[in-house]
Amino acid sequence: MKSPKILITGTAGFIGFHLCKKLMSENVNIVGLDNINDYYDVGLKYGRLAELGFQTQDIHYNEITQSDKYDNLKFIRLDLKEKQKLLEIFEKYNFDYVVNLAAQAGVRYSILNPDAYMESNIIGFYNILECCKIHKIKHLVYASSSSVYGLNEKMPLSTNDNVDHPISLYATSKKSNELLAHCYSHLYNIPTTGLRFFTVYGPWGRPDMAYFLFTKKICEDKPIDIYNYGKMERDFTYIDDIVEGIRRIIKRIPKPDKNWNGKKPNPGTSKAPFKLYNIGNSSPVKLTDFIEVIEKKLGRKVKKNLMPLQPGDIPKTHADISNLENEINYNPSTSIEEGITKFIDWYLEFYGDGSR
Repeated sequence: MKSPKILITGTAGFIGFHLCKKLMSENVNIVGLDNINDYYDVGLKYGRLAELGFQTQDIHYNEITQSDKYDNLKFIRLDLKEKQKLLEIFEKYNFDYVVNLAAQAGVRYSILNPDAYMESNIIGFYNILECCKIHKIKHLVYASSSSVYGLNEKMPLSTNDNVDHPISLYATSKKSNELLAHCYSHLYNIPTTGLRFFTVYGPWGRPDMAYFLFTKKICEDKPIDIYNYGKMERDFTYIDDIVEGIRRIIKRIPKPDKNWNGKKPNPGTSKAPFKLYNIGNSSPVKLTDFIEVIEKKLGRKVKKNLMPLQPGDIPKTHADISNLENEINYNPSTSIEEGITKFIDWYLEFYGDGSR
């Protein structure tokens, strides 16, 4: 049986790295792609690539590198903005599936540096769609975000609800991805699935995420800032649960929804081969409780500075994951205690006392 060929963008990123690692045990051939930008510590990104078997000194721009650990894994350092080079990669490898996890991340950073979001999240995603159209990809799976829910307050947050009131440029760029994907699904019959991620955490995570920052501060005996005066709630979802969901979705190619009604349109489906899913834990946790778990694991207490809600932040997220549960038997099973323990064990091994 022919091995499927998969392009995974954002391979040096948190979710992309874990997805590649998960899929290595399966009969697939993967090309990973990342521009390795310096939004956060590039040492961590190279550390992930080294874990995947790449010799970091061998990684050069626009050159394919073979993993020393996995025969079915290659990597190219490339920016999605470079459309012609991206087209050449699609032409060379003739992918069956594409998982687009590359993006400029961060809600607050989008307020400070909007250009990065336009270039990476919108122009870059448009280039991916064009390549998928030209090369007739079987299925495009792409990262959206719980941030698209913006001012929505009805809980749990559902893909059946309208999301036309984003409150950050990051959220707007992700909503734009969903709209672009639908347009290409409708015009060119490209099956697309958008995954709205809910606060993903775990080993090898992003240093700009709250749980990572809290751990670093606690290790350094420094106070931490807690926004919305400690009233924040997040649907924290462990990385292994997220990756298992993506793995199952890749080969679940969406079909037009026969029950879709243009007079009562469901935003989560379409008469085109288009689908949206929430991928979360469906169990919100108060940020203060989350911090207590970190403190307990580290055996330290921390001084907490209670701060007002920051621009672009959503006070609470709670994912309705019923569609994933029903359609792919998605069942996130990692408790906060277990997930935080695994993260901190990794953190202490990688960073030591946090001073690095």
